[in-house]
Amino acid sequence: MLTAEQVMASHKANVETLFGLTSKAFEGVEKLVELNVQASKAALAESANHTQSLMGVKDAQELLALQAGLFQPLAERTAAYSRHLYDIATATGAEVGKSFEGQTAEAQAKFMGLVDSATKNAPAGSETAVAVMKSAVAAANNAVESMQKAVKQATDMAEANFTAVTNTAVNASKTASKKR
Repeated sequence: MLTAEQVMASHKANVETLFGLTSKAFEGVEKLVELNVQASKAALAESANHTQSLMGVKDAQELLALQAGLFQPLAERTAAYSRHLYDIATATGAEVGKSFEGQTAEAQAKFMGLVDSATKNAPAGSETAVAVMKSAVAAANNAVESMQKAVKQATDMAEANFTAVTNTAVNASKTASKKR
C-alpha cells in the first residue's frame, strides 16, 4: 500500500513535470513570436524597397520584369519561414515527447514494483493470477513502445514529405520566374 509520503512525492513530481512542460511550451511560443516579429520586419522592409522600385519604373516592360523578379524570392522566403516554423514545432514536440517518455518509463517501473510487491505478499495458490497480471503489464508496455515507435515513424515521414513539398514549391517558383 502507498504511504502518505509516497503519495506526496508523487504529487510533487507531477507538479514539477507540469511546470517543466509549461516552461517548454512557453519556450516554443517565444520562438514562434520571435520568428513572426523577424518575418514582419523583413516583409515591411521588402515592401518599402519594392514600393521604391515601383516608383522608379519608366515603362510597362520594366514593371513586368520587376514583378517577375519578386516571385522567386517570395517563394523562397515563404518556404524558409514554413521550415523554421516546422522546426520550432518539431523541437518543442520532441522535448515534450521526451518528458512523457521519461514519465511513462518511471510510471512503468513503479507499477512493476507494486506488482512485484503484491506478488511477494500474494496468498499461496495465486501464482496463475499473478502470471496473468504480469503478462498484461508486459503487453501494455509493449503496446506503449509500439505506439512510440509508430509516432516516431509518422513524424519522420511527415518531415520528409514537408521537405519534399517545400523543395518542389521553391523549384516551381524558380522555373516560373525563368520562363518570364
